[in-house]
Amino acid sequence: MDDLYLAATGSWLPPRVLIEDAVADGRCPAPLARTTGMASVAVAGEESAPDMAVRAARQALERSGAGPSDIDLVLHASFFHQGHDLWAPASYVQRAAVGNHCPAMEVRQVSNGGMAALELASAYLAVAPARTAALITTGDKFCPPGFDRWRSDPGTVYADGGTALVLSRREGFARLRSLVTVSAPELEGMHRGDDPFGPAPFSHRPQVDLDACKRAFLAETGSSYAVARVGAAQDAAVKGALAAAGLELGDIDRFALPHLGRRRLQAGYLGRFDLDPERTTWPWSRGVGHLGAGDPIAGLDHLVVSGALDAGDTCLLVSVGAGFSWSCAVIELLRRPVWAERT
Repeated sequence: MDDLYLAATGSWLPPRVLIEDAVADGRCPAPLARTTGMASVAVAGEESAPDMAVRAARQALERSGAGPSDIDLVLHASFFHQGHDLWAPASYVQRAAVGNHCPAMEVRQVSNGGMAALELASAYLAVAPARTAALITTGDKFCPPGFDRWRSDPGTVYADGGTALVLSRREGFARLRSLVTVSAPELEGMHRGDDPFGPAPFSHRPQVDLDACKRAFLAETGSSYAVARVGAAQDAAVKGALAAAGLELGDIDRFALPHLGRRRLQAGYLGRFDLDPERTTWPWSRGVGHLGAGDPIAGLDHLVVSGALDAGDTCLLVSVGAGFSWSCAVIELLRRPVWAERT
């Protein structure tokens, strides 16, 4: 991709709850703790999802040095309820963190929302030379009564937090070498099941139950149908991003993977692509949890700040969301940013 850079990343994560404590008080089933391999999960207090996105945005903007006049687009991605009905959280992020009047829009592509926003922002900046930078944020809070972070999607423990990324046409600490998205809409029913369309949220059940939807979908299609299509689309996204960057899988230094439980991660990524977990974000993400749309940005931010990525290194950002869609991006670190050295 031509002349697109990452000027800064940012994240804001609330305090962690130890999995052993959640098991002891009954919040997390013991079998789930064992199969996911999670150590802790980020759980917010009074903070709302958009407020956590704002905190991450302020950090990313400060790190980038970008002012209000430099931001030409604000995209906010989310997975779950943002705290109000018929409301525009992207405008809230823009008002609270940026303070300008450029277009501000929300991206709703569930767990792939952050990468979908990156793809849209890349195109928006590329088509007009006068456009300088875009701010991408994510923010989610998975809480009762509508969502049980431990049980609503068994195999993945959901976390709260906000992330942000400033994409620039001028300069940055890293270059976006490729970005590929692949969609498989024939799988959209996996998160719909056989439920009829409802007139309002939670019309059919009081709490999200993705496992029930998945069981209903697989009862009709068969598991081999879904597995084959998931594998093919996932492979296409990974191979496409590598090919567009002119690289092989072995050339990648680090991998920012979805924050799934260990069993799902092993089946979908570690085993499938023969990845060493220590070269991925797993050792860190098992202490955070699934951040909805924010996993790839949070993972990259961690790899940069921790020093796991240095000048000349490459990182593959991998993301998947219901629908289903898969996005992969190759990032090349040009230099270790000053703000990472100060952290």
